[in-house]
Parts: sequence; C-alpha cells; structure tokens
Amino acid sequence: MMKMMMMASCLAPIPLPLFFIAVYCFTLSQACSSTYEYAIEEFCLARFKLDMEVLDQHHWCNWEDTVELYGELTNCTYLVALKMNCFWPNRLVDEFFIQVHRHYFHDCSLTGRLLRDPPNRVLGPFIVVPVLITLLMTALVVWRSKRSEGIV
Repeated sequence: MMKMMMMASCLAPIPLPLFFIAVYCFTLSQACSSTYEYAIEEFCLARFKLDMEVLDQHHWCNWEDTVELYGELTNCTYLVALKMNCFWPNRLVDEFFIQVHRHYFHDCSLTGRLLRDPPNRVLGPFIVVPVLITLLMTALVVWRSKRSEGIV
C-alpha cells in the first residue's frame, strides 16, 4: 500500500508553489554565474596567487605548506557564495578548483610528494636480482634437459 502511494505521488503533477521554488532556485543559480565567478577570481584567487608567490615553487606540492592557503581559498569561495546567496559547492566552484589545480598542483603526486627516481643503490638490486635469477633458471633448465638419465 505504501509503495503504491509513493508511486502515485511520483506520478502526480508538481504543485504550483513547488514549481515556483524550483524556477526561483534555478534562476538564482544562473544569476550567480558571472558575478560569482568574477568575485571569487577577484577576491579569493587574487589573494591565493599572492600567498603562493610568497611560497617557494618547490614547496607547492608539500601539503603541510599549502594546506592553510588552500583552506583559506576554499573558505573564501564559500563565504562569497554565502554573501551572494549562491549555492555552494556548485559547477563554477568545481571548475575554479580544477583550474587552480591545473596551474599550481599539476606536477604533484597524490601523496603530495614530488615523484622522482630512487637512487641507484636502491634501484640496482631491483634490476640485477631478477636478471640473475632468470639467467640461473635458464641455465638450470638447459642443464637438466641435457641430463636425460633418471627421467622416466
């Protein structure tokens, strides 16, 4: 019975006040596009750029050095959205942070450390040992195949 009532409510026409609320929210979110985008670029991104310029570029991938700046940037986008009566997070915030990541954090790994090759003293054994085992196993197979005695 409950299931049928739920299906009936889904199939029922949308009440007029709910329709106006949906249109209002859609209009509000669309009205925020250009002004909100401009505001977060002028207020939030401008300060973030200045803060990142002070920080040495080699430290951009170090999460301990950038977490406070990144948190301030996030809070700034939230506060601007709150002041402008915009929804947060939204599509513009997502695109904004994607651009920030492409510019500042594109060379960073997921752990926050720069990727680089290990030193030769570490890398060498990982190369030499498998090569030697392969050669040893090949020699063992050839030696056993030449000794036909004892094979049934």
